[in-house]
Amino acid sequence: MAGARITGERPVDGVTPDGLVALHTSGYQEVSARIGAGRVLDVGCGVGFGASRLLSDQRMVVGVDYDVPAAVQAGRRWAGQGLRVAAMDGSGLGFPAAAFDAVCSSHIVEHFVDPASHARELARVLRDDGTAVVLTPNAPMDFENPFHVSLFEPASLAALLGRFFDDVSVLGHEGSVRAKADFAERRASAAKLLELDVFDLRHRVPRSWYVAAYSVATRAAYRLQSGRHAHGASGLGPEDFIVIDEVDAATLNLLAVARRPRR
Repeated sequence: MAGARITGERPVDGVTPDGLVALHTSGYQEVSARIGAGRVLDVGCGVGFGASRLLSDQRMVVGVDYDVPAAVQAGRRWAGQGLRVAAMDGSGLGFPAAAFDAVCSSHIVEHFVDPASHARELARVLRDDGTAVVLTPNAPMDFENPFHVSLFEPASLAALLGRFFDDVSVLGHEGSVRAKADFAERRASAAKLLELDVFDLRHRVPRSWYVAAYSVATRAAYRLQSGRHAHGASGLGPEDFIVIDEVDAATLNLLAVARRPRR
């Protein structure tokens, strides 16, 4: 079976810019620090980049992804280290209620037309004393992306999760000065490309065409920018990202911790 498609939405070794790899690595480190032992579910695991970072002697980790090639690739790479993988949709998880001690949803909720269906499933499969951690872009800082159909600010993310959990806190996942400069430079390059679409065709053609074109453009951009932004050239690492209490419009991402799922 073919490998997972490179769309820019899943970190891929040797392809994804350093800043995005570091962002996702830091995010999973923060998830790991906020959950305990037991059964852990990573929803939207892709090729296993993050789920593998949650593995420990005290945890059994299951990764699920709607994309079958991605799930197969994750299983082939990480099964030997104990990761279990299945192909499932995050809005209809094939697990019984209260099956996991912790659930991770990293940069997935923004992909759902109906994000409540995803949040509901996170609460359903979580034990009463478990912890769910949700990471997603902070809406004001998200650059135009056809894969991101539901964007959140702190209040709207808290409101969504508050429908299904009794204890929700929303924090910021922020980048250092140099990390934000790296993100800004890449966004500026992308903005120049969008300026070529003077007739706004991307919003007039069928959405599937726009998504396909975006994926092709992302692959090309990653190759062109690799000398400055990838393969370690940027010098960025997980240490360039921290969790903060106060979130504003310039904060890169949101990190929500949800407990006490409603039944």
